[in-house]
Parts: sequence; C-alpha cells; structure tokens
Amino acid sequence: MDGEDQKFWGEVCQDLIEESQRAISPLIGSQKGGEIVKMGADGTPTTLIDLVAENKIMEVLEGVGRPLTLISEEIGEVNIGEGPPEAVLVLDPLDGTSNAVKNIPAYGISVAVAPIPPAHKGPLTIKDIQMGVVKNYATGDIYSAVRGKGAFNNGKSLKPSPKQDLSHISLGAYVYRMDMGKIEVLCKSVRRMRIMGAVAIEISYVADGTYDAFVDVRNNLRVVDVAAAKLILEESGGSLLILMENPLMGR
Repeated sequence: MDGEDQKFWGEVCQDLIEESQRAISPLIGSQKGGEIVKMGADGTPTTLIDLVAENKIMEVLEGVGRPLTLISEEIGEVNIGEGPPEAVLVLDPLDGTSNAVKNIPAYGISVAVAPIPPAHKGPLTIKDIQMGVVKNYATGDIYSAVRGKGAFNNGKSLKPSPKQDLSHISLGAYVYRMDMGKIEVLCKSVRRMRIMGAVAIEISYVADGTYDAFVDVRNNLRVVDVAAAKLILEESGGSLLILMENPLMGR
C-alpha cells in the first residue's frame, strides 16, 4: 500500500469509526438495541444496534467517491460505486453486540482494507489485507496496522507475550454454544481463561500482550471477525493460524 492509498483509506477508516460510533451511541445499554429485526447474510439474527451500525457504514462508504466491495456481517458482499472495485473492505460493524446491548465495556468495530491492484487477477484472500483497524468503543483504544509497518495501540508500538508454557498463560477463547466437556483439558492446562465475546478486540489483546493467546475452540469464526485483527497481530510479531483460507471475494 503506497503512501497515497494509506492516507486515503486511513481517513475512510477514521470516518467509519467515528460515524458508526456516533450512530449507535443512543442504543448502548438499551433493551431496544438488542431487538432482533431480521436475519443477517451469515444466517444469524441481526439486532437493531447491528443494523444501525451497518446502515451508517453503508452511508459513509457511498460517499467515499471510489468504487469498492464491502464484505460485512449483516449485508454480506455488496459493490458500492460505479466501475471495477479499487478495494475490498471487510467489516464487522459491531464486534461484541451482546456486550454493547448490556453495556459491558468490550465492543467496537473492525475494519480491514485490501486494495486491488489494477492488473490483479484471481481471488483475494485474507493475506491480501493491507490495513486493519479495531476500536474498542467502550475504552477508546484503537488498534491499527499497515502491512510491513508495524502494529499500534493509540500510537504505541505493540509486542505480544513471549510466554509458551500453557500453565502460565492467560487464554482468551471463543466457545459460543460449545460443549464445555470437550475443552475440559484445555481449561485445566492454562493458568486462566477469559471469555469476553468480542473476537476482534480479543485477538488485538494478544497483539499487545494483554492475552497470551486466543483460541477459537469451535473453528467457527468468519472473515469479518478476524480480517483486521489478524494483520494487527502479525504486524506486532505474533501469529494467527487459520485452518482453511477461503477467498474474500470471487474475481
């Protein structure tokens, strides 16, 4: 990503974050925000607060002035603007929806950008992500990375934990509707386990050493959950293993 593209898409990410946060603010901690209004493109229920966040995302992107493809949790894949897309944006407009509805301070937004070179052919994958931003709205922390240029939290360089011994680590986990009996050995092996329900934020916690590791026990996470945080973690010096990488979009 050259300097001009980095500046442009960085400003787009900033606008998305600010406008989306402003839009959902009245619904934080409200029963109304948690009302189910439809089924999302991923087959899971969409709450009112999810819909408000994504509608604001669409509104901002329609004013960007460049054609792009949006991949988002509720709407799925959609082209915005005229002509061939110049970039793919992968978004979770509200990471940690249940936390936001309950006003538990771990919810925010995840934005990943994969510019499409003019001569590019073939499918894009998560490896083509060049910029990632994750913000925890509740704390104001902004995790960000540009490929090859490091990862940061509020401008401070990130470094993951060096711990390797399971008995000494603090592990974040995604265990949604999991049979806990299946992970009993894991629970007994680590020093402590945290389950926050905000995947992009939790993977970012690995990047700065707040967590020593994070695991998706069900192997059920989607590209919108991990696209930005994966780059942030890798640019901090950490790593994220994905068992199977599917294309971001067909081309």
